[in-house]
Amino acid sequence: MRGLILKGIGGFYYVMTEKGIIEAKGRGIFKKDGITLCVGDEVDIDITEKDDAKGVINGIYPRKNLFHRPPICNVDLIAVVLAVKRPKPNFAVIDKLLVTAQIKKTEAVICINKADLASEEEVGKIRSIYEKAFRVVVVSANTGEGIQELKQIFKGKKTALAGPSGAGKSSVTNLLHPRAEMLTGEISKKTERGRHTTRHVELFCLEDGGMLFDTPGFTSFELPEMGEDDLKNYYPEFADYNFHCRFDNCNHMNEPDCAVKKAIAEGRINKARYVSYISIMEELKQRKKYR
Repeated sequence: MRGLILKGIGGFYYVMTEKGIIEAKGRGIFKKDGITLCVGDEVDIDITEKDDAKGVINGIYPRKNLFHRPPICNVDLIAVVLAVKRPKPNFAVIDKLLVTAQIKKTEAVICINKADLASEEEVGKIRSIYEKAFRVVVVSANTGEGIQELKQIFKGKKTALAGPSGAGKSSVTNLLHPRAEMLTGEISKKTERGRHTTRHVELFCLEDGGMLFDTPGFTSFELPEMGEDDLKNYYPEFADYNFHCRFDNCNHMNEPDCAVKKAIAEGRINKARYVSYISIMEELKQRKKYR
């Protein structure tokens, strides 16, 4: 029987199946092969003969993607949450999240939170940084602004919220599933602990469709292995200019007659994005240097 892992605690996994939530353990072959089961995994599961609420996980279906910190997989969408202020946006962290999402073949959306604390001009300034490359939604966890739009975007997808600490991911999460829906209660009964007594990753169903990873601490992560020549491919707004530079292998750093740098100077690409591009490029160079 096929199932979806919603939560894992102490070697036990809580799997959503056509017969309800099954508490299961993985077969020893996973440990032998060095495979760690993750929230979001689609698995093959057998129900034990003695208890139809318990089972054994036999295998994992192919994964779409895998994130190690937090350990989640098969993510369809990453919503990068940033605050207009309190705290001030850290664009280097935000853009690293966006690059990683694309490397993992995951759709990304920008969620500008705390809109109620800022003027339209301040919100518009941040929107202008990203709107040429990604979908941008302006929200306020305090007033509920933009939450319905997020719910529509999340429909039919497994979504993870990510972003710098203090941006309001938890507040947005609570608005998206205030009661954690029916799955939470069912799992809580099995684990004998409440929804907020643990820091484990969990996957919930949303009222309007789709599923949401509750991922405490999903603030940043190391860039996956990639070469310096690859980075430009993960800045969508560079796409129209990448092949108009003097050099075919231009990385838009110190090369002459660079079409990307010209577009930045003329205001066709936001300068803040290029600043973060340079920051990430330097990180890649340092990583290569100390290998």
